[in-house]
Amino acid sequence: MKILVVEDDNSIAELLAEILTNQIYAVEIVADGKSALELIQAYDYDLIILDVNLPELDGLSVCRQVRQSGKQMPILLLTGCASSHEKAIGLDAGADDYIVKPFEQEELVARIRALLRRSTSLAQPILTWGELHLDPTSCEVTYAKQVLSLTPKEYALLELFLRNTRRVFSCGMILEHLWSYDDTPGEEAVRTHIKGLRQKLKAVGAPANLIETVYGIGYRLKPVENEHHQQNTEKAQNTNLNQKNGKVGQGEVENAIYQESHSAIAQIWQRHQPRVQEQLAVLTQTVTAAQNQQLSPQLQNTARQEAHSLAGSLGTFGIGNGSIIARQIETILQSHQDFSTQEVAHLSDLVDQLHQEINQHITLTDSPTSNSTQQLIVMVIENHHQQQTSLATTINTTTLQTKLEQEIATMVVSDLETARRGLYQKHPNLVVVDSTISHNQTELANFISECDARKPSVPVVIIGNQSETEILLHSVRNNRHRFIETPVTPESLNTAVQKMLQLTLSAEAKVLIVDDDKSLGAAVQILLQPWGLNVTVLTQVQQFWETLETVAPDLLILDVEMPEKNGIEICQEVRNHPYWSELPIVFLTVHNDAATVNQVFSAGADDFVCKPIIGPELVTRIINRLERVKIWKNLTETDPLTKLANRHKAQQELAKLISLSRRYGHCLCLVVLDIDNFQQINLQQGKESGDRILREIASHLLAEFRLEDVVSRWGGDEFVIGLYGAGRDEGYACIMKALAGLEELGITFSGGIAEFPDDAQTLEVLYQTASSAMKIAANLGGNTIIRNS
Repeated sequence: MKILVVEDDNSIAELLAEILTNQIYAVEIVADGKSALELIQAYDYDLIILDVNLPELDGLSVCRQVRQSGKQMPILLLTGCASSHEKAIGLDAGADDYIVKPFEQEELVARIRALLRRSTSLAQPILTWGELHLDPTSCEVTYAKQVLSLTPKEYALLELFLRNTRRVFSCGMILEHLWSYDDTPGEEAVRTHIKGLRQKLKAVGAPANLIETVYGIGYRLKPVENEHHQQNTEKAQNTNLNQKNGKVGQGEVENAIYQESHSAIAQIWQRHQPRVQEQLAVLTQTVTAAQNQQLSPQLQNTARQEAHSLAGSLGTFGIGNGSIIARQIETILQSHQDFSTQEVAHLSDLVDQLHQEINQHITLTDSPTSNSTQQLIVMVIENHHQQQTSLATTINTTTLQTKLEQEIATMVVSDLETARRGLYQKHPNLVVVDSTISHNQTELANFISECDARKPSVPVVIIGNQSETEILLHSVRNNRHRFIETPVTPESLNTAVQKMLQLTLSAEAKVLIVDDDKSLGAAVQILLQPWGLNVTVLTQVQQFWETLETVAPDLLILDVEMPEKNGIEICQEVRNHPYWSELPIVFLTVHNDAATVNQVFSAGADDFVCKPIIGPELVTRIINRLERVKIWKNLTETDPLTKLANRHKAQQELAKLISLSRRYGHCLCLVVLDIDNFQQINLQQGKESGDRILREIASHLLAEFRLEDVVSRWGGDEFVIGLYGAGRDEGYACIMKALAGLEELGITFSGGIAEFPDDAQTLEVLYQTASSAMKIAANLGGNTIIRNS
C-alpha cells in the first residue's frame, strides 16, 4: 500500500518514512499543500498523513478540497495543535483521525493500521487465489495452510497481484506502486523480487509459474483454472459454500468473465459460418482453376485475401491449426503466379486440410445461438412480496431505451447473495436496491462497496427511509450513488435511472476497431465489453473519419491489411491530424515479420498484437494503455480546482464541435462568463472562500447542461460553455436558467454569447466575439448577458 506524507519538517518527514517503510508501506513525501493536492489528483493513495501548518496551502484546506473532490482515502492529521477545538476543526474538515506531535511510534502505526483496516473493511477481508491466502489485517500469507515468510517488498508485491488479479503489471508499473520516487531502483530489482517470491511459493507446494511472465508485457497471477486438477476440484466443491456465504473469490470472477466471453465468441463463430464457407469455396475454386491452368490474377488475389482473413480469425475462434494452414496458403498464393504441378498439389492438400479443421470445429461447437446484442443491464434487488408496487415494473425500459438509444434489460433478484453473484457474472450497468432487502445495514453497505470495487464501478440507486439508513447515506455521500427517499414515484425513479445510466455510458472508455473481417471485429468486441469498454466495429474503411468524429474513441485498433486503404496509411493520417494526433493506436495483424513491425511503429503505433488473438493478452494491453491515457488526461486536461475541462481540453472539444457543425450544417452557441467583482470577493472573504465559490459554480453548471455540451474553466474566474445545435437565443435562455440557480451564492455574472457560423467561422474568432460581448456587459455594470448581433 502507498502512503502520502505531507510534512514540511524534513526531520519528521524522514522519521515517518523510516517508520512506515519498515511496516511494508511505500511512502511518498511532499512538503507543501499545493503539491500534495496535485499528487492526490494524479495518483490513488491508500492513506494520507497530513500536517496542518503547511506552506502554499494549509492542511485543513487540503483536507477539505480532497473531500470535495470525492476522494475517500483515509486522512490522518499530524500536528502540534493539541486543543480539543483544533481537533474538532480538523475532523470537521474531513479528517478520519488526529494524532498530536510528539507522537509515539507504536500509537502512530496502530492508528494507521486501524484507518486502513476501516477503509477496506467493506471489501473482501481475505485475498484469495486458489490455495493462496493473504490476510491484510495480520499481514499473514499462506499457501495450502502453510505460512510463507516474506520480505516487506515480497509481501507488497503479492498483495498488489492479489488486489488486481486481472491485470498484467510491467516492471515500471510495479516500481510506481511499491517504491517512492526518491528511492526507485532499476527494473532489475523487480525481477529479483519476483524470482525470490516464486522460489518461496514453490517451496510450499505452489506451481512454479503461479506468478507468470507475459512476454513483452510483464507479470500476473496465473489463472486459477490452469492450476492442478485437484485444486480445481477443491475450488468447485467450495463454490457453493462461498455463494451461500455471499463471497465471490477473485478466481471465480476471472473465470466468469472469460467463460462468458468464450460462450459469446462461440455464438459469433456460428453466425459467421456461412461467410467462412464462402471463403473456403473461393479457395477450392482457386485450386480447381490452378489444376486446369486457368487461374487468373484477380482470382488468385481474391483467394490470397480470403486466406489472409482466415489466418487472422480462425485462431481467435479456437481453430489454431486452421490459422497455421491458412497462413501457409496465403504464403503460396502471394509468392508467384505460375505454379508447378507439385505446388498445385500441395495447395490442394492444404485447402483439404483447412476444410477438415473447420468442419471438425463446426461439429464440436454445433449448438443453438442466442442474441449477443449489447444491452444495458439494470439489476433490481427487492422483495416484491413486501412491496405494493414492484420497482422492476416501475422502471419504464421502453421510454429509457428511446432516450438513451440503447437496449435495456432488467434482472430481478430477491436477496444480496444472489445479487452478489449476478454482480460478478452478469456485469450490470446499474443496481437499484430496496434498503429493506436486508435488516443488516452493514451487509448492504458491504455490497455497495463491492459495486464500487468493480472494474468499471457500478452505480447504485438506493430506495429507502432516510432516518433509518445512516450507514447507507454515508456510503452514498462518499461515492457516485443516488439515494431516493420513500415513497418513490415512477417519475423520480425513472429520472434517476436515466441519469445514472447516462453517466455510466459517458464514463466508459470508447474503443474503435477498424477491420474488414466482421467476425474478428465482433470477437474482439465481445472480449473487451465485459471490462467496461464501449466498443464500435467499423468494416467500411471509407467511413473512417466520419465514424472517428462520431464515436470520439479513447483508443483505436487497426488491422494492417484492408481493402482500399491499409491500416498503416490510416495511422499516418491520424498522427498528422491536429486533433487526433495523440490518440493511442494498437495494431492487430497476421503479419509479424520484422519489416511489418518496424513499418507499423514508424507510422506511429503505440502497440502491436499478432493474430490469432489471445484474449487475456489483448485485454491486458488495451486496459494498461487506457489507464496510462487516463492518468495523462487527468494531469493535462482537467482543471484541478473545479474538475472542469481546462482551456486546452475545451479548445479541443470545441474545435471538434465546430467541425461537426460545419459538416452537418448545425449551429453552435459559445458563452463566455466572468464573475463580477471576483477579485474583491477574494480580498474581502479570502482565497479559500473564492475557491469554494468557483467549485460550486462548476458543479452547478455541470448539472445544468447536457453531457455533449462543453463546460470549462478557461482561467481565473472565466467559464466558457459550448452548446452544440443551439443558436444564440436558445443559448441565452439556457444560460439564464442555469444562472438563476446560483443566486443564493450572492454573485452576479457578465457574459457574452456568439453563434457559429453566423458570427465567426473559426473557434478563435468565435471566442473573441463572445469575449468582446462579455467585456461590454462588464463595462455596463455587470449582471448582464449580451448576445452578439
